Amino acid sequence: MSQTILKPLEIPVLGMTCASCVGRVEKAISAVPGVAAASVNLAAERAHVELTAEGDTAAVVEAIRKAGYEPLDRTVDLKIEGMTCASCVAKVENALKAVPGVLDAQVNLATERAQVRALAGGAASAQLVAAVEAIGYGAQEIDPAAAPDLADRERQAREAEITGLKRAVAVAAAGTLPLFVIEMGRHFIPGVHHWLAATIGEQPWRLISFVLAAIVLFGPGLRFFRKGVPNLVRRTPDMNSLVVLGTSAAFAYSVVATFVPSLLPAGADHVYYEAAAVIVTLILLGRLFEAQAKGRTSEAIKRLMTLQAKTARVLRGGEAAEVPITEVLGGDVVVVRPGERIAVDGEVIDGGSFVDESMITGEPIPVEKKPGDAVVGGTVNKTGAFQFRATKVGAQTMLAQIVRMVEAAQGSKLPIQATVDKVTAWFVPAVIAAALLTFAAWMLFGPSPALAFALVNAVAVLIIACPCAMGLATPTSIMVGTGKAAELGVLFRRGEALQALRDVKVVAFDKTGTLTEGRPALTDLQTASGSDEDEVLALTAAVESRSEHPIAEAIVEAARTKGLAVAEPQDFEAVPGFGAQARAGGRLVQVGADRFMTKLGLDVGVFTDTAARLGAEAKSPLYVAIDGQLAAVLAVADPIKPTTPQALAALHAMGLKVAMITGDNAHTARAVAAKLGLDEIEAEVLPDGKVAAVQALRARFGTIAFVGDGVNDAPALAAADVGIAMGAGTDVAIESADVVLMRSDLRAVATAAALSRAVMNNIGQNLIWAFGYNVILIPVAAGVLFPTFGLLLSPMVAAGAMALSSVSVLTNALRLKAFRPPFQGEPA
Repeated sequence: MSQTILKPLEIPVLGMTCASCVGRVEKAISAVPGVAAASVNLAAERAHVELTAEGDTAAVVEAIRKAGYEPLDRTVDLKIEGMTCASCVAKVENALKAVPGVLDAQVNLATERAQVRALAGGAASAQLVAAVEAIGYGAQEIDPAAAPDLADRERQAREAEITGLKRAVAVAAAGTLPLFVIEMGRHFIPGVHHWLAATIGEQPWRLISFVLAAIVLFGPGLRFFRKGVPNLVRRTPDMNSLVVLGTSAAFAYSVVATFVPSLLPAGADHVYYEAAAVIVTLILLGRLFEAQAKGRTSEAIKRLMTLQAKTARVLRGGEAAEVPITEVLGGDVVVVRPGERIAVDGEVIDGGSFVDESMITGEPIPVEKKPGDAVVGGTVNKTGAFQFRATKVGAQTMLAQIVRMVEAAQGSKLPIQATVDKVTAWFVPAVIAAALLTFAAWMLFGPSPALAFALVNAVAVLIIACPCAMGLATPTSIMVGTGKAAELGVLFRRGEALQALRDVKVVAFDKTGTLTEGRPALTDLQTASGSDEDEVLALTAAVESRSEHPIAEAIVEAARTKGLAVAEPQDFEAVPGFGAQARAGGRLVQVGADRFMTKLGLDVGVFTDTAARLGAEAKSPLYVAIDGQLAAVLAVADPIKPTTPQALAALHAMGLKVAMITGDNAHTARAVAAKLGLDEIEAEVLPDGKVAAVQALRARFGTIAFVGDGVNDAPALAAADVGIAMGAGTDVAIESADVVLMRSDLRAVATAAALSRAVMNNIGQNLIWAFGYNVILIPVAAGVLFPTFGLLLSPMVAAGAMALSSVSVLTNALRLKAFRPPFQGEPA
């Protein structure tokens, strides 16, 4: 009687408070198919589960979550070595998912990384590494804190790989060239055939060809055997296995024809040494081009890494000592000299300077820094010197977070990849089956010598198939696209947002701080005849300097910005419901609404047209009287950002609807909408009503993106199909978003939408090429054109086409580097 083998799981569970919680969790787990036993420990906050072979860890975790409790999980990032095609990705993913405690695993061929989601306390990193190594690949855990060092090691490894491939191609080409030249020459130039027979002789030439082909196959080509043969033994063939089968068949057949030709049918003792050698050489050449192109797809991360300072000058024992950046601690005082790159994030405590923050904000003008101001690691100090206290170090710095966001997006899988994965799962076995079928068909129905025809065409089928192109089609476009986005100030926190943003039909904006500057400012000032504008502003600011109202602060700030001297007011008096008055510079200044002027006996009719215009713009006019004479009308409002109209025009040009969701009154909202040409407005919306507004817009128009920056925007950002947060906004908003704009320039929204379309179009082109190439050329390699046109595909041509396929996909993905934002002027 066979005994069922059970798989034990230990699941940390948060949120249990009593025995009834234990009962609910146990009941939820036990109801999952494949669960043999479940016991929950309240004190340890753990669930012990026994799974049968049919049990699914992810299903158990989801059951606990649906019961209202939180199973703890963690994410482990691994660097994977040795993957060459889509079937390698599938094998590594399956091996990782088979480790007890693993909930999900995603492997990216382009980035050569795996992201594993596993239960906290289960599936140790060593187990994950061992699982990958057991199927013939290398793996190591990625430590986020060591990201710069890892990037250096990856660069060095990539350079070593390219150097090794160049050497391999050179050796293979040296062995292949004489074979190729003489064999092609004897087929197309009669004189070469006679020369060969008269000088070297047929059999000696076959022996020379055997030696040259063996050098190529078992020298530079040995890498294919090292990977391909073990995978054949495991019954998990990959691209290397196809190359091994194809070249080995051609080589073995030629060896028989050379040394024991009597075993072959009459007229079938041909040799294909040159085919085997050329296949290896061309595929190695393709691998070289592929490695070089892969290196270019990750240039965005490399550039980000170069912004990281290597050392910092830290005050230790009263002396400035230069230490590696990894040794800088929170609270350390860091000394920054002119021209130096700031090491970590912090707050200036002494001195001052101007700092180039263009890597964060995109603004080319250096920003003044003085005590109390924040500085960001990776930015560049200009002329001054200062000291700052480190507040965020290592993986906590903004630069490190940006790098992690880009890496996460580059390593993610889009929904479209699920279809690709299903196809590639059976692709290589299907190709082997097609090659066997081709061989059998030619043996049964082919002309004489049938065996030679059968071998050549079966080898062509094995070699022409290209799972590499299929595996690289999606991730390379994502890598280049998200890297380009980072250069343009757009960070995709989730790669899936790339696909979702392409399908968006309406973009909804919060108003305050998103469409507008988010703070009141003096927008209008018109003086009466004979009044000086600067004098009126200075005197008005003197009166308002005693008030803490946002409107008063905006007037004072406008005066200071213009460099005007603001006098100390005397005899200040607030007039409730009307305005305020005071003496400034010996003059009586009175500021307030039109009813204040009427109370003072002043006629505001001279400003009737101006007041009407301000009212249409949802601005409330204020009037200024000096020494009993009407002097000016002014207005304070939250001004629209200068780049907002251009951003919205770009979105409209892309065929998108543009909406605004705001808590402002309907009159103000309609005025802003009219000025900006908005399609829809949702006004007087309370913070908790923004989600309902998003859902209403989705019901009317379809897929929706929401753009916001405040704490009260977080629910709406999460509720939208794509949440877009302004980088200058709150941490809560950014954490709730799918896309983060590094600066408060709404043109970046149009950039993100256009880039999403460009990336998805690029992926579509890659997939059409990769799948179309295989669908069309595999039958051609099998010989379907021979009966009608007498055409066959040489294995050498097949090898060249296969190598070209992967390089074509990579080259097409690299075109995304030339992407330009969909508007004129400076990029957002």
